[in-house]
Amino acid sequence: MATNHLLEIKEYGQSIWMDNLSRDIIQSGELKNLVENQGICGITSNPAIFEKAIANNVIYDADIEAGVRAGKPTQEIYESLVFADIRSACDILRPVYDASNKLDGYVSIEVPPTIAHDTQATINEAHRYYQEIGRENVMIKIPGTEAGLPAVEQVIADGINVNVTLLFSVQSYINTAWAYIRGLEKRSAQGEDISQIASVASFFLSRIDINIDGKIDAKLARGVDDINLEAKLRAVKGKVAIANAKIAYQEYKKIIESENWQALAAKGAKVQRLLWASTSTKDPHYSDVMYVDELIGPDTVNTLPPATITACADHCEVANRVDTGVAEAYQLIESLKDPDISINIDVVMDELLTDGLNKFVQPFQSLMNSLEGKVKLLSPV
Repeated sequence: MATNHLLEIKEYGQSIWMDNLSRDIIQSGELKNLVENQGICGITSNPAIFEKAIANNVIYDADIEAGVRAGKPTQEIYESLVFADIRSACDILRPVYDASNKLDGYVSIEVPPTIAHDTQATINEAHRYYQEIGRENVMIKIPGTEAGLPAVEQVIADGINVNVTLLFSVQSYINTAWAYIRGLEKRSAQGEDISQIASVASFFLSRIDINIDGKIDAKLARGVDDINLEAKLRAVKGKVAIANAKIAYQEYKKIIESENWQALAAKGAKVQRLLWASTSTKDPHYSDVMYVDELIGPDTVNTLPPATITACADHCEVANRVDTGVAEAYQLIESLKDPDISINIDVVMDELLTDGLNKFVQPFQSLMNSLEGKVKLLSPV
């Protein structure tokens, strides 16, 4: 029988979550099989995933029609569909949650992406989602924006699990980690238990390489006379995201050695694990599992779309690599400042955050429009 490399990865302290959710995989038993037999121990979702799941899928029509008959507005119908799927997935993953002492077994759902720049609205929606879904192992996704991080701090202090999403720069990860720590400190100061709370910091990968590779390709397309300069440019392609992630992991190690963290750990606090997101390889010239193979290591999560799960189970080369090539990672990021390369990584990260928010807002609005169309179609004349 062929080795399932997903199961091997767990031996290195990394959890594999799936970046996908739909009613089809819940009702067919596919999700249950992935959890019980394939090593999947968590689920992440986002508005783009739900748009793909719900739009043009008749499996939801009966519930949409029921919502129409009950006179519910479109937003409420949307939430009833999504919350039902999240609850079902939480129930399937509950045994993992219990067996892992609440480290894994989570299902993530994002607050509406339209409120990413509104701290109080984010706090309010996180509370409402948590209460209405009514499952201990739900994790509320909050974007790591300037307005999002104070919300993360407060929501953690209130005892709600948080997945901080859309992190691109190392500094944004550091800010996220300290928001988690401040939230735990605030909760502890109130005399509340902090040992039952979990959080992940979702650090995005492939989108970084897409952006930077595009800039490199544009320079190459304009023509490069010097063979050494061409080699210098090509050496950067497909390497920045993994180097950036390895540097973030070094910052994680520093943070958990801090006095602030050690004091919380003594009270039973769980580390906020780095979660590698955006892990499907977009360039066919690269390995389809490079964002898995290169970042395996302790206290991490990798969330994979279905195609990458299948590829990794088949041919991931499993070893602890997140702590290897660290000096080279720093050198690579530093090389972007070379006048011949001249890519400002801070500007790239800002572009990616803006673009990332749009990539969640657009499908969310598209789904709402699609639902509105269904509501009209199913409404009595």
